[in-house]
Amino acid sequence: MPHPPVHPRIRLMSLVAALGATAAFTAQAQTAPPIKPGLWQVQSEREINGQKAPDPMEQFKNLPPEARKQMEAMMKQRGVDMSQAGGLQKICHTRESLDKGRWKDDSERCKADITSRSAAAWKWRAVCTQPDAEMDGEAVFTSPENYTVKTLMTSQRGGKPQTMRMTMTAKWVAADCGAVKPIQPPPPTK
Repeated sequence: MPHPPVHPRIRLMSLVAALGATAAFTAQAQTAPPIKPGLWQVQSEREINGQKAPDPMEQFKNLPPEARKQMEAMMKQRGVDMSQAGGLQKICHTRESLDKGRWKDDSERCKADITSRSAAAWKWRAVCTQPDAEMDGEAVFTSPENYTVKTLMTSQRGGKPQTMRMTMTAKWVAADCGAVKPIQPPPPTK
């Protein structure tokens, strides 16, 4: 049975939120996540309405060449390198972005609150509009070089409820991010 399409904005919000979840709430928390700055390799798995979803990277491969180029350029501008094989992405966390939480998505369209925080795990809840969605998440820091983020997003698609679970595993690669820009939030919707 094919998966219902996921609104592109929700898909992008989910990806960026999950990729950045380890520092998303540092402005509120006044503490940086216990991870190293630098280049990170990220692997993610998704489930939509209880069924394993295709790897987004595989979906990107099926886009027409011009659309794929545009999506890769947009993600690169936001600090997500999608050029890796096997569905891996690379992201860059700078010390400044970790300390300040610059890309925290707590704007007119999303309000986020930390529900608990310890040295080993952070939990949060976010409510977003445009499109309407709610997200519960948890980041578990197994070491300064490894973390896992799990999110559950609920939304409406075509008048029907939709749930998307994402598990993202991140591994520190190097102190130097090279050509990968620090991760940035999606721009505010108008």
